[in-house]
Amino acid sequence: MSASPDREILNIEEAAALLGVSVKTFNKVLHSQNLPARKIGREWKFSREALIGWVGGGRSTDFYRESGEIKPAPALEQPKAGGNNRRTAGWQIEID
Repeated sequence: MSASPDREILNIEEAAALLGVSVKTFNKVLHSQNLPARKIGREWKFSREALIGWVGGGRSTDFYRESGEIKPAPALEQPKAGGNNRRTAGWQIEID
């Protein structure tokens, strides 16, 4: 089912179609992100305009920061022989 271009309020299937993802993927995002939505009775309702604004307002750097991805700091020394040889040794977390 694809979202009708003239509908302003969408159900979950139409909202997923608008964003080009499966309902399963959309549902995961709905429960893990701060999506603009309202639950009315047992059904979720979405504003077409608010969903487009939500996607347009995101930044990829925010996603990677929120996901907890740890980036190695630049110009780190390699661990010395016999020291901590873990793959993550020497990584630093930047906290804003």
